[in-house]
Amino acid sequence: MKVLKFGGTSVGSVENLKRVKEILISDTEKKVVVCSAMSGVTNQLVQLIEYVKLADSESITRSLHQLETKHSEVIDELITDENLKNSLKNDLSSMITDMFDIANQKYSELVDARIITSGETLLTHIFSGYLNAIGVSNVLLDAKEFMYVGSTENPNLKEVRKRIGEVLEDNETASIYITQGFVCRNHLGQISTLKRGGSDYTATIIGASIDATEVQIWTDIDGLHNNDPRHVDQTHPISHLTYNEAAELAYFGAKILHPQTVSPVVGRDIPILLKNTFDPQASGTVISNKTYEKGLKAISAKDGITAIKIKSNRMLMAHGYLRRIFEVFDTHHTSIDMITTSEIAISLTIDDVTNLDKIVKEIETYAEVTVEEDHSIICIVGESVINDKNSYRLFEILNYIPVRMVSYGGSNNNISILVDTKDKIETLQFLNKKLFQNKEAAVS
Repeated sequence: MKVLKFGGTSVGSVENLKRVKEILISDTEKKVVVCSAMSGVTNQLVQLIEYVKLADSESITRSLHQLETKHSEVIDELITDENLKNSLKNDLSSMITDMFDIANQKYSELVDARIITSGETLLTHIFSGYLNAIGVSNVLLDAKEFMYVGSTENPNLKEVRKRIGEVLEDNETASIYITQGFVCRNHLGQISTLKRGGSDYTATIIGASIDATEVQIWTDIDGLHNNDPRHVDQTHPISHLTYNEAAELAYFGAKILHPQTVSPVVGRDIPILLKNTFDPQASGTVISNKTYEKGLKAISAKDGITAIKIKSNRMLMAHGYLRRIFEVFDTHHTSIDMITTSEIAISLTIDDVTNLDKIVKEIETYAEVTVEEDHSIICIVGESVINDKNSYRLFEILNYIPVRMVSYGGSNNNISILVDTKDKIETLQFLNKKLFQNKEAAVS
């Protein structure tokens, strides 16, 4: 059995939903199909939650009306059978009414989660009905029945395996199962989320839980590119990546993958294929445990980085000083991305500033702290990239761009530099020229 995930753009219009249908019927193997909400819907729901926080009933009503209209128009275009059309619209109206009741409750994390995950529910209900209407038999599964992951960082695959196994067994004659991405249940069994972009993660959690033959992630681009095609010309898709390479790229900003996507299938020999919904014949990118080529593969960038410099003339080399600093970040549940040290100072980066004020206040009792916001980590990735004879070229960036930090040697597969976000695009373009275009010119 395969798992196929389709993102918001892939299911973002009637035309695109028909494209997805063609992809599904082109392969007769059993499959679980994970769908995101239609493009733009999650942003609408985020705004709706802001109205909930303000208890703005008028805006809540208007927002839900817009949401119902958007999905009702999709039903009108997809479905020709009047009875089925009316049935789907009645179901849609019922779901919107339920959302209205939820949205008029006092704001809480649970209310937030129930609202923000509803976009996937609306889309999958309509898409499943459309497939049945045109004779493509399928079963609609409610992900809330089996996505009991507990911790999003370390999902309980055993529990998910047990629950989804029971659901599939109850519908074992089906060849296509439609379900929702993004939504899950936490350690209390409450509705929660896998964070923005988490439908990728849903797909690999399901894939690992059912021992899928492969997981396909369908987006609007031909696989993972060697640089950011939004900012850099002449990029190209990478045919193969190892799990480690893909995980590094995803964590450090590659938009095509949720940062935790790879982790559930590592060690299970389940390949991930990154495919283009709008060009299904394109080869895309295969992520697996096989190394086809070592050395430099790709560059990605992670924004929203805050650099923190901690300086103490008398304490840095004292026994236990570094542990004391790390414990502050651990206490406040804040992960560190990069770290460098000098004789009297430590520089490190974080991407979550929720508890920054508390961290700074605590460390300032024994050290001087400087905070610099609006930075980006540029990550150069490839199996054994530090041994690539062309890697030295990246350091020529020091002649042109002010580099705040360099992380080299912590991993054989990753070299990272920190720059001001205003210099990010210029840095990506410079590195593309030095590391890829010059290399290709030399080969030719």
